[in-house]
Amino acid sequence: MKIVIAGAGKVGVMLTKKLLAEGYEITLIDHTQQVLDACADRFDVIGVYGNCASMNTLLEADIKKTDLLIAVAGEDEINLLCCMTAHGINPNIHTIARIRNPEYADQLYQMRDTFALSLIVNPERQAAMEIERLLKYPGFLRRDTFAKGRVEIVELKVMENSVLCDAALSSLSDLIKCKILVCAVRRGSVVYAPDGNFVMEKGDHLYVTAASGELTKLLKNLGVITHKVKRVIICGGGKVGFYLAYRLSKTGTQVELIEQRRERCIELANYLPEVSVVNGDASNQMFLESEGIEQCDALVALTSFDEMNMIISLYAQSYQVEQVITKIDHTDNPTIQDILGLGSLVNPKELCCNQIVRYVRAMGNTSGAALAVHSFAEGQMEALEFRLDDEALHCGEPLRDLTLRKNVLIACITRHGRPVIPDGNASFEKDDTVVIVTRADIVLRQFNDIFA
Repeated sequence: MKIVIAGAGKVGVMLTKKLLAEGYEITLIDHTQQVLDACADRFDVIGVYGNCASMNTLLEADIKKTDLLIAVAGEDEINLLCCMTAHGINPNIHTIARIRNPEYADQLYQMRDTFALSLIVNPERQAAMEIERLLKYPGFLRRDTFAKGRVEIVELKVMENSVLCDAALSSLSDLIKCKILVCAVRRGSVVYAPDGNFVMEKGDHLYVTAASGELTKLLKNLGVITHKVKRVIICGGGKVGFYLAYRLSKTGTQVELIEQRRERCIELANYLPEVSVVNGDASNQMFLESEGIEQCDALVALTSFDEMNMIISLYAQSYQVEQVITKIDHTDNPTIQDILGLGSLVNPKELCCNQIVRYVRAMGNTSGAALAVHSFAEGQMEALEFRLDDEALHCGEPLRDLTLRKNVLIACITRHGRPVIPDGNASFEKDDTVVIVTRADIVLRQFNDIFA
């Protein structure tokens, strides 16, 4: 499949890396020659210099023979014009546009065909939805949902006083008294696919598959107190802060939104009448004290700068805020979360890339393609959800009799809306949805690829 990526920013580069690893042919367009040269040195791509919304530039990128255009340039309007122009040249092309401005949301939905858009992605809105879900379960660092919300893969950290510390996985069911599956463990920067003899240690990050109904029971049995978040402080009035404040305010949560730019505060106050918008510097410890950081249930650091978000989150941890969530755009160091204790990390660009990769895989495999794709464990592992059709192999056979590829795990089977964490006696049938966990460097284009 031939793919053109318009825009070689952080998302464009991340997508280039992921899609090249899966064997796609990539052409990269950018208006900065230096950026293109750096990408050409790093990746095996064709670089085209120019304005991606220009017909001449798109023709130079061979848009007539391209299967998919992904427009992730810096401006929404450029991305829209890029997709419309590409579709005018090649009516059969699929187009994906990153659109961030909330003001465009309704008209894009209503005029999707007019703009020739196959998919619209909004990293900031996705990040806000992810944070809202994390706020519902303070004990988890991350949550990914499958099977229409019935199954989840969650991340939790083994604390020093936890019942999990120094326990073997084989004893897990006796300790927590609920049905879960530990599908991966991250210790520092190393990720393990554990067996029953694996002994959990303080600081380990567990990636657990469970039916959604078991999560509350899991936290309760681990001694983690969960209660409804009533007061949240959001630091940063950018797009993620706006989306999150809006969503939380509709649930009755008391929200205080801190923003340093006075003009932006006025805008936010007009858009969010139910939110307390405060003009101030969230990186100032005395200011956070004056705003009652000790009385809040959760703090979310969403400024434009990773370093500032880290500082704010460290302040919150020092005040023992129960839940701290930190937006990070650069996650090159997978142990930074452990070293600094930043709470839950959310990366909008990674969420956006995962959504686009899922669409690309579905294009390549109209039959048997993954319904959902989530990467976790600092990008080293993937979880994929498949709905089984007539082509699925080994239906009705016990899992213990199947030979799977190395580092591939069947984590959950959902039948008629009921999720099951499988053992060796379980089997899957046509129309079931199955969650597969595998290493990120193993490409599963369809369900049958899991078998050896």
